[in-house]
Amino acid sequence: MQTMWLSGAEWLAVLRIGLGLWWLESWRHKDKQDWFRGGGIAWAAGIAEKHRWQLVQSGFALVVKPRPRVMAYVVAYAELALGLGLIFGALTPIALVGGLVLNLIYLVLMIHDVAELGQNLMMALISGVLLFGLGWQVWSVDELLGLFV
Repeated sequence: MQTMWLSGAEWLAVLRIGLGLWWLESWRHKDKQDWFRGGGIAWAAGIAEKHRWQLVQSGFALVVKPRPRVMAYVVAYAELALGLGLIFGALTPIALVGGLVLNLIYLVLMIHDVAELGQNLMMALISGVLLFGLGWQVWSVDELLGLFV
């Protein structure tokens, strides 16, 4: 592979770090007081209740709605863990699969919102490229520890 300035593996590391920063920003910009009081989950519940797919409505009602406080913490700290894991390249394949799953959940829930659709599709695409391109080969804790070689 021929590239400019950096090697292919280094460009994948740049992409990995950028995706990690994106996840970190998803965590950072949340109004934590409102979010942990249930504001974010209440917002998502309103979207799920009006969703055209019955599976989304019933899945949200079964998994998320009965435990809004727990799910608020799960979502927020999953985004933080994904961001830090990808920035530092720690357990990168696990973070990429987790992020891909979370993006697909967000994508299905927000299927009517074009902006959210685009963001989640792009984040999922980047996760796939990094996963299959072994985006943890350089500039990562995984590389230093010899993980996932």
